[in-house]
Amino acid sequence: MNLVCGVDEAGRGPLAGPVCAAAVILDPGAHIAGLADSKMLSASRREEVAGQIRGRALAWAIAWASVAEIDALNILQASLLAMRRAVEQLGVAPAEVLVDGNHCPRIGYPVKAVIRGDGKIPAISAASILAKTARDAEMMRLHLLYPCYGLDRHKGYPTTSHLAALAQHGACEIHRRSYAPIRKLLQG
Repeated sequence: MNLVCGVDEAGRGPLAGPVCAAAVILDPGAHIAGLADSKMLSASRREEVAGQIRGRALAWAIAWASVAEIDALNILQASLLAMRRAVEQLGVAPAEVLVDGNHCPRIGYPVKAVIRGDGKIPAISAASILAKTARDAEMMRLHLLYPCYGLDRHKGYPTTSHLAALAQHGACEIHRRSYAPIRKLLQG
């Protein structure tokens, strides 16, 4: 069987939290209704479809790159690192890896970037959904530890309310110091 692995990430733009990547090999015989770019689905629909993916895919994995890795490497390289980690955790060897976007991680399989692949390739759509739901869950967990930032609402993105909370409370360990708004805040 010619197994295709789809890969996508979530969390490149936020000022806080890790970046998440998912890798998915779909089972050609198991239909999953509602596969689409995760940004096109409501949060509740994403959760519903994510459950189907986890239950019906041949293999799937979630991996992360930490805030420290983002700051040390840059967000692109940290995203590629998380993608590589996800593929390496699969436990099933794909014949080909298709990655959303225009950059590919260095991995031991044939790999191809597909621009807007999360809306075109079902396995990438599945990875998009798993990455987004996993990252959102992590941001909800971080919200319980750092409620003053409102992470439950904006998931770490640079919204007006997040920037206002940063101005009032300062940055903490979950904020990406290499990002301009955080760097400026820390420089005074």
